[in-house]
Amino acid sequence: SIFSIFGFGAQVAGSDLPLAFLLSGFYAMIVAYSYSILGSQIISNAGPIGFILKGMGDTPITGALSILFWLCYVVSIALLSKGFTGYFLPLVGLELSYLNSSVVEFFLILFFVVLNFFGSKAVGRSELFIVITKVSILLLFIIAGFWTIKGENIQPRFDAQHSTGLISASVILFLSYMGFGLITNASENIENPKKNVPKAIWLSILIVMIIYILVSLVTLGNLSLEEVTAAKENALAIASKPFLGEFGFLLVSIGALLSTASALNAGIFGGANVAYSLAKDGELPRFFERKVWFRSMEGLYITAGLGFLFALLFDLGSIATITSSVITAVYVFVIVSHIKLRKEYGGNLIILLVNLIILVAVFIALLRFQWQDHRAAFYGTMMTFSGALITEYFFRWIRNRTLKQRNEIKFKSQSKPYK
Repeated sequence: SIFSIFGFGAQVAGSDLPLAFLLSGFYAMIVAYSYSILGSQIISNAGPIGFILKGMGDTPITGALSILFWLCYVVSIALLSKGFTGYFLPLVGLELSYLNSSVVEFFLILFFVVLNFFGSKAVGRSELFIVITKVSILLLFIIAGFWTIKGENIQPRFDAQHSTGLISASVILFLSYMGFGLITNASENIENPKKNVPKAIWLSILIVMIIYILVSLVTLGNLSLEEVTAAKENALAIASKPFLGEFGFLLVSIGALLSTASALNAGIFGGANVAYSLAKDGELPRFFERKVWFRSMEGLYITAGLGFLFALLFDLGSIATITSSVITAVYVFVIVSHIKLRKEYGGNLIILLVNLIILVAVFIALLRFQWQDHRAAFYGTMMTFSGALITEYFFRWIRNRTLKQRNEIKFKSQSKPYK
């Protein structure tokens, strides 16, 4: 998301963008407190839904949240396809029009649907290479641009208008940290999860926060705010020109395309189809194996189709706020569940209550921002929530769906851990 929504974040936060990334990282740490405690002991690839099911039991709300969890992937697909298009079209010299964007988004999503249908093992094995490449590009961007930062461009402003922008941007950029939650979605396949899940969660947030803050300092320090917001679709590529020239523009654009494409591939099948199984059947498949994926193959098509629909209906900013509001709602119920489970699994009640209050405030701030600045996103969020609840009631009362808790010890012993 550093490639996808950076320009939009700068438009909202202005020169306070580095502080917005810092503040949204703080929100992530609030959620990480519960994730690290519960994720180290509730060993289930259902991730947050496993925590909520354990704490709140099998209720329509829990079921609706499992559907919302799947919809997080759906909306993220729209966000990532928008991010890819924003870098691809300028790179090939095409106009960033609605028609051009829609065509690229359609064929991009279609490509990964076809790829995943026939097999994505090779793509999966290339993920480590892609991550190393894109992080290396960002580090080069940071090191090369750090020496030409103009101090006046990154000076924070704390008047009422800028403070409002800072808060609004921080709750939107909260989604930039949502990747840490995926660690718990692989806990059954992690060696020594009691030790490594919390360590992975805290390290990932810390590393990503440092990268986000440094990238925002370099970008705003080398371009005027007007230039960043004008190029919000490919802000980082434009920002690299003053110190890396056309080579930097090409390099960062390639990094962005690799980053968004690899995340899109993982989201369409590796995450979304498994989450769809949980939303539809109430039970997460044992492991991300092809023979299990084919059990809910329609999830591939429905997830990709809905992702494209969101990309058509909403602009990048609206999609970002919808994604943030959906994932924040899931996080709120994770903390509620942790409060109920604290005597069994540990956790300080005062810390949890403070965390819950802050996260509810983040959620309210998101809805307020949507209502004031992105009314279509507000209605999209309401439709997403109501659609999840209606769908859950349909599955529950028409199909007698129930959510099933996993036997954590049994499945843990049957899975071959990653090293």
